[in-house]
Amino acid sequence: MASLHQPLWALSFEEVYESLGTAADGLSQIEAQSRLEKFGANELPEPAHRPLWLRFADQLTHFMALLLWIAGILAFISRTPELGWAVWSVIWINAIFSFWQEFQAEKALSALKKVLPMQVKVYRDGELKQIPSRELVRGDVMQLEEGDRISADARLISAESLYLDVSVMTGESLPVARSPYPVRLRETVSVRGGKTMLRQGEQPMQEKVNPSEIANLVLAGSTVAAGRAVAVVYATGAETEFGQVAHLTTEVKREPSTLEIQVSRIVRIITAIAVSMGVLVFVLAYFLVGIEVKESFIFAIGIIVALVPEGLLPTVTLSLAIGVRRMARKNALVRRLSAVESLSATTVICTDKTGTLTKNEMTVRYLWLPTQPDLNDNSEPNAETNAQQTNRLIEVTGAGYDPTSGKVNMPSDSEITWKAQILLIGSALCSNARLVHLNAPSRWQEIGDPTEAALLVAAAKAELNLENLQKKFPRLREIPFDSRRLMMTVILNWQSSELWADELPNLAFTKGAPLEVLKHCHWILRDGVQQELTHDYWQEVVTANDDLAKQGFRVLGLAARRGGQELIDLKAQELEQNLIFIGLVAMFDPPRDEVPKAIAQCHQAGIKVTMVTGDYGLTAEAIARQIGLVGDRVRVVTGEGMGHLSDAQLRQVVKYRHGLVFARMSPEHKLRLVQAYKDIGEIVAVTGDGVNDAPALRAANIGVAMGQNGTDVAREAADIVLTDDNFATIVVAIEQGRSVYQNIRKFMTYILASNVAELVPFLAMVILKIPPALIIMQILIVDLGTDILPALALGTERAELGTMQLPPRAKSQPLLDRSLLLRAYCFLGLIEAALGMLGFFWVWHSYGYDFKSLQSIAPSILSRTANPEITFIYAQATTMTLAIIVACQDGNVFACRSEQTSIFRLGFFSNPFIWLGIATEWILIISIIEVSSLRQIFSTAPLTSWQWLFLLVCPPILLGAEELRKRFLRSRRRKH
Repeated sequence: MASLHQPLWALSFEEVYESLGTAADGLSQIEAQSRLEKFGANELPEPAHRPLWLRFADQLTHFMALLLWIAGILAFISRTPELGWAVWSVIWINAIFSFWQEFQAEKALSALKKVLPMQVKVYRDGELKQIPSRELVRGDVMQLEEGDRISADARLISAESLYLDVSVMTGESLPVARSPYPVRLRETVSVRGGKTMLRQGEQPMQEKVNPSEIANLVLAGSTVAAGRAVAVVYATGAETEFGQVAHLTTEVKREPSTLEIQVSRIVRIITAIAVSMGVLVFVLAYFLVGIEVKESFIFAIGIIVALVPEGLLPTVTLSLAIGVRRMARKNALVRRLSAVESLSATTVICTDKTGTLTKNEMTVRYLWLPTQPDLNDNSEPNAETNAQQTNRLIEVTGAGYDPTSGKVNMPSDSEITWKAQILLIGSALCSNARLVHLNAPSRWQEIGDPTEAALLVAAAKAELNLENLQKKFPRLREIPFDSRRLMMTVILNWQSSELWADELPNLAFTKGAPLEVLKHCHWILRDGVQQELTHDYWQEVVTANDDLAKQGFRVLGLAARRGGQELIDLKAQELEQNLIFIGLVAMFDPPRDEVPKAIAQCHQAGIKVTMVTGDYGLTAEAIARQIGLVGDRVRVVTGEGMGHLSDAQLRQVVKYRHGLVFARMSPEHKLRLVQAYKDIGEIVAVTGDGVNDAPALRAANIGVAMGQNGTDVAREAADIVLTDDNFATIVVAIEQGRSVYQNIRKFMTYILASNVAELVPFLAMVILKIPPALIIMQILIVDLGTDILPALALGTERAELGTMQLPPRAKSQPLLDRSLLLRAYCFLGLIEAALGMLGFFWVWHSYGYDFKSLQSIAPSILSRTANPEITFIYAQATTMTLAIIVACQDGNVFACRSEQTSIFRLGFFSNPFIWLGIATEWILIISIIEVSSLRQIFSTAPLTSWQWLFLLVCPPILLGAEELRKRFLRSRRRKH
């Protein structure tokens, strides 16, 4: 019986199972479901969010909103309440729109968590299964491997070379070792004069310990940095140590992206200009024109409202949201908005090979044995390479993870068959992967490392029963694979073996990178006899490995060591010495079909693609050639070679050398490579899937994690998660990033152009001493009514043809640059303003008023003492100006669809949202002209038939002028 007074970490393994009501083969599915319903899901309580009303209030109190509140107050002071209410309505409309977008973004983030739930491996009904971490319950038996994020507090039952990253809990930056053995209780007693102060019958006090310091406990929030283990869950959800630390569950505030900061800065600059112009107009109107203070205030407010881009921030937010949703549909989930902008400037992609450039469907194709071939055998080996001519290659047929789809073509020579069986058994038992047969639909799925799964499939194709082998040769010890040793070792109880029988009871198998395994070998199993590994034999293995690698095969070596109890007691580095080399396993992971095209697109777009892999250099080079990553001249840089380069030399290599492939790279090498690229000014995107990739993912400008085979740590460190683990998806994401950046420039040009047409009437009033051709209410209907939907339609534009033929934009290039300002303010805006003022004067001229007459009646219009006839003409003239601006914006929305491409190439109907926006704005403008109640609010008047006809001419005039400008720029570019 387990002692009720002892903590879990002090109990033996049997007592742990007993106290938690479980067993070594885990809970039954029924019991797990019962506990889940009783104790709840393994989730932390949602952090306290700010109330919705406070978050809505934030939208009413930012810089631009405060400015408009002040403008509304000034309108009330000047006794124009309708203007005050109109200005304040701008704030409310903006706040509602922006709040809704933020609310939608939160919902999207919640959906993202559901798309990529954290998975854990547990034993249920005696079988290893993968379940969502929220379904973990007390008593579940978990299997932990390198890269796993621990989802609940658990007590270790077994562990092999286990190291945890506990930085979340303790701040300790280095991994800490963990072991499964019971921890002895530490007791404290008072001592005086060298004697204990315990009274009779009194028990010593138990010393208080921090659970994060107890060697046999693994706590939620920590990560497996190395090794593997089995542990029993004892606390979930809020009961974990992680859940009880209050500051760890507080809400993390999302930092604004660089794009949002840049847009906010633009708004502040334009707003400062607007306020300065408003003050200037007020001073000129009062002192130069002689307008009363009240009217001068109104006109100053008009200037401010005309120049402040009220719709810009919500339009940017929506454009980013559209881009993120499009990327999600293309299997790229954006975790940080800043990544959308950075994607548009990406110049280098450092990508893994396995699973990203290739299908991650490892299939064993050949077994290589250091045995002379039987020339009388009918199954002749492939004679393409030297290794295949002088040594025995055994072919393995079939593809994928279905063990019934192929077979191992064993030769008739029983000695070779015997060696091949040892190679297959050793490879399969020195693995931690599992094969599971799914029924709906019927297919085989690998759980664990795809390379190890391929070894299991090969053994099964040789009609070896994996379950029986595991029972017959139980594992006694494991030294897990790590990225520095490039090897893994297991010790098996080999006493019941009829194959390779020996008086020694145990046999260790070591598998890994062939040259690394070979370095630790002193013997070779050749012709059925254990022989000394001479230089010639050593060279024979190296040649075979290189020949297979040159064909793109991933090659693993297998070696063994006989022994007794001493094998279990030896240190890892001592155990992996004096090995007997057995053979090679060549497997192939075919490149993804779409990768060559994606790489060609990157090259056209001026983006360098660098392969960074842990694989052998010749294998990496062969795959790089197959997918078109490199040309004729290739330079393979190994991790060992990089270690001999200084930082300055490495920068020179990546800057001036072409056709680079980085092989046998450790996480430290990968991080150093990323930093070298950044140091020479490149914008770097890095892919990664392992826990050790997290530093490189964080260091990169854009970290890209794998959604299917990536670890939880890698996903959390990344900016973007690829749900299909496909390199081509990165290229699609870059194209979308460029498209989003282009679209923001498009609708900024559109919005700023109309601001010029709204500003000019007030400048003309001050300079020419005429009535303003627009009133403030009419400006508001343009900025927050007619302009919004067409601007949003520009935010939905697809990437332009040729987007991926352009070089990456400079990271330092501002969003609001000189070319955009000149085009919006000095070209498109001036055309709109000129046509608007022409329409204004034309209406007056049609009623017999010339320029001097208009100047003479201006004071009565401004003071609102003009007779009804003049008031009607003025209302019609301002209505005409308003309608012309709206009509010009119809031409402008087509003009802004591209900065360089003609609308005739893009097509007028390729973006249906634009026509929806145009239809909506004309329904709105016709309503305020024809509906009497709206006429009173916006001071409009009905237009005559000739005036309506003139509006039809305005869009082609502006669009035609823009087409001529684009044509001129294209011809000048061709000349240069």
